[in-house]
Amino acid sequence: MAVADGPGRPALLVLRGLGLGDLLTAVPALRALRRAYPEHRLVLATPAYLGGLLPLIGGIDDLVDVSGPGPVPFAAPGVAVNLHGSGPESIVALRRTRPGRLLTHAHAGVPGADGPPWRADVHEVRRWCDLLEWHGIETDREDLALLDPGPGPLDGGEVLVHPGASSAARQWPPERFAQVAAELTRLGHRVVVTGGVGEIALARHVAALAGLPEEAVLAGRTDLPVLAALTRHAALVVCGDTGMSHLATAVGTPSVVLYGPVPPVLWGPPESHPHVTLWTGRTGDPHADRPSEGLLEIEPPAVLDAALSLLEVRVR
Repeated sequence: MAVADGPGRPALLVLRGLGLGDLLTAVPALRALRRAYPEHRLVLATPAYLGGLLPLIGGIDDLVDVSGPGPVPFAAPGVAVNLHGSGPESIVALRRTRPGRLLTHAHAGVPGADGPPWRADVHEVRRWCDLLEWHGIETDREDLALLDPGPGPLDGGEVLVHPGASSAARQWPPERFAQVAAELTRLGHRVVVTGGVGEIALARHVAALAGLPEEAVLAGRTDLPVLAALTRHAALVVCGDTGMSHLATAVGTPSVVLYGPVPPVLWGPPESHPHVTLWTGRTGDPHADRPSEGLLEIEPPAVLDAALSLLEVRVR
């Protein structure tokens, strides 16, 4: 059953039916929409599991559980905004909600969709800010920081090793993550391994290879608000091109991020964030079923050197 816009405040419906990193790269656009439509009830159409982060973004009133480009179970919003993709599926899904106004990119397959052309060569944060600016809404591309998530579940100062990724093409081999974790531990750093519920086995495998105790595996034991707090108080995050890298940016924690099929110029941290991005210059299919050749060209010593350089700065 579709949720309908009720009496009182009109609804501002925003579609972003994707994952953690996708939501965090849309934060500047979401906040710009909040400022542009202060009288509206901002309803975010996104996967329900991301709901715990919404208070840390601020300004979002409701969530409608949507994974992918639709359908979107909502009726007659005052304004609908397509922050999901280039269409046509997401454009059509929002049109079916019968909005008073639709903000989207143009698409040749959807006549009458008024908006800028889709560009594949811009950073994901800029993409959605450019869209809103085309429609006359001012944005701040640097407005990525989450609100304070509060105290973390550990003492703070840990190195978070996050070996998972949403596709095999972007997942560095667990044996290499383990080598980095083991050496950092030998040098006196407390290392913990993070991940989602579906990554528990991977995290345990990395920890076992690194010689870490069972309690060092936090995969599956932290919801998103707790993970945000853990990351906020950590000394460093080591991960691939996945949502964890964007969470590190959002809470201001230094990061070493390994890139494979997609270059950091399109999805990497902003220059203002303390980070090291490792990329060999190769591109490829980000949805392939094995690690990209470029990702495999990154060796553990390079990752360890980057980690130690950031930890040294952190200590100072």
